[in-house]
Amino acid sequence: MYRIRNTFCLRMMVLAGVLIIGTPVGVSAKEVDHSMEGQISKPQSSGKNNDADSFVDDSTDNTYGYYTIMGETTVSVDDMVAQYEKQNVEYPSAVLNEGGAPDIDTFCSIVTEEADAEGVRGEVVYEQAMLETGWLQFQGDAGAGQFNFSGLGTTGGGVAGNSFPDVRTGIRAQVQHLKAYACSDELNQACVDNRFQYVTRESAPYVEWLGIQENPYGGGWAAGRSYGYKLRSLLADLKGEEYTWPESTETVEK
Repeated sequence: MYRIRNTFCLRMMVLAGVLIIGTPVGVSAKEVDHSMEGQISKPQSSGKNNDADSFVDDSTDNTYGYYTIMGETTVSVDDMVAQYEKQNVEYPSAVLNEGGAPDIDTFCSIVTEEADAEGVRGEVVYEQAMLETGWLQFQGDAGAGQFNFSGLGTTGGGVAGNSFPDVRTGIRAQVQHLKAYACSDELNQACVDNRFQYVTRESAPYVEWLGIQENPYGGGWAAGRSYGYKLRSLLADLKGEEYTWPESTETVEK
């Protein structure tokens, strides 16, 4: 009886610990989008830089050292433009001019403005747009004239996805969708992302967790393997930093 009582107490202690730390919450039976989002517990503070006067918004101020999606933009428009120009691709000015972005400088300015309006890091929005569109060459399912820079609503097999009236609205929708994944805060601007309500809030607070296969709870933006790590590599290139992929992904084409 004494041993059984000890076992029961131990189980209750473990259960209490789980409740305190937090566990994944299952996805409801409601309609969800193609990203198959999963709920995760809110990341806890590392305990560092708690003094507001000493806080440095460096894009990795979190428990795990991953790249946070929410926060201040840590690069300039000129940095984004310089990286784009290194790709030796032609900016689709004929089409994007109709949407209010006649050149890459204007495009990057819009990215920064829209990201800052929602507290999302502009460099994350920019790199995701570059990855999703192939440096604005639009060789996937969505066309340049849709002003959809992040594959919103695309599911493969020729499904073109969502269309927006101009570049700014398309970027705004992308920013709002990222914010839905990254935190539970309300939007600061009117919602233009018609898939916002299908995202499980806070399911991917880090760039590295945007890939479904790498998200610890099976959520995320895209199903392609190493999606978040590809974005992280682009961010490192943008900022002139070194980034090493996790060992488990070494065989994946980068």
